[in-house]
Amino acid sequence: MTDASSTDAGTTEGGGTTEAGATAPGSGAAAGGKVVVNRVMSLDGYIAGPGDSMDWIFEHMTSATFPEVMAATGAMLIGRGTYEVGKRMAAENPENPEYDGGAQFVLTHRPPAEPDPHVTFLTCGIEEAVATARRAAGDRNLEILGADVAAQCLEHGLVDEILVYVLPVLLGDGVRFTPPGLDRIDLEPFAHLHSGGVTLLRFRVRK
Repeated sequence: MTDASSTDAGTTEGGGTTEAGATAPGSGAAAGGKVVVNRVMSLDGYIAGPGDSMDWIFEHMTSATFPEVMAATGAMLIGRGTYEVGKRMAAENPENPEYDGGAQFVLTHRPPAEPDPHVTFLTCGIEEAVATARRAAGDRNLEILGADVAAQCLEHGLVDEILVYVLPVLLGDGVRFTPPGLDRIDLEPFAHLHSGGVTLLRFRVRK
């Protein structure tokens, strides 16, 4: 990992730094309406701790961390597991900031008996789910959250970019960045930024 402070860097509106010549998150991303896998990761490669714990994220990130990423997002597609973890966290920690990424879609084989007015549940295949969510995103990005849904999107060649927020913490165990069995995927790094203790790495997926 290269420290942007040791390179020729510029400052973004969010207070972070970006490589010279690189595009800051959100500036220009909206025009293409990209499919973007968004990950928060511990330094040892976990996106959730034991028991799917994610409270450690809010010790380092707030809604003011890289706000341009949120501004460029028009819709989110997640899996049922991520949806349930999010509901649990919101109930246990109502003071945590909500992530407003636009229209929310949950891909699942088992939609809940009681509808959620804030969410659209999809029971289709991954390609149709991405197409549906992209239409809702309009000219902004579709953000993919959750390990399983992101892996499906990567396997089907549906992802344009990957954003990784690296937090200064070691979890030791939990949910890995990618599940076992994912084939090799080559990436092109094109930006890295800093905001407080958080480092954001951006990659294009080579197709």
